[in-house]
Amino acid sequence: MVDGDRWIVVGSNAGEDQHPAWWLNLLSEPTATIVVSGASLPVTAHELEEPERAEVFSRFVSEVGESYLEYQQRTTRRLPVVALTRTTM
Repeated sequence: MVDGDRWIVVGSNAGEDQHPAWWLNLLSEPTATIVVSGASLPVTAHELEEPERAEVFSRFVSEVGESYLEYQQRTTRRLPVVALTRTTM
């Protein structure tokens, strides 16, 4: 989901009890590259904290799909809501 000048992703792993590997990778090294409309863009990842996390997650569910609510209900872990902000290289 696009949120102003950043992209929002959620580490749902379809509601599994373990975090997705991509999120574990970003925890250890928050710089990454994403591809948007065929262009590679350097970004830095930042996990959102409450209360911003709840507000952004609600908008994410509305825009991307309610399956993310089901994913959160399947697990006891808190799904990370991650902002990817473009950086310069």
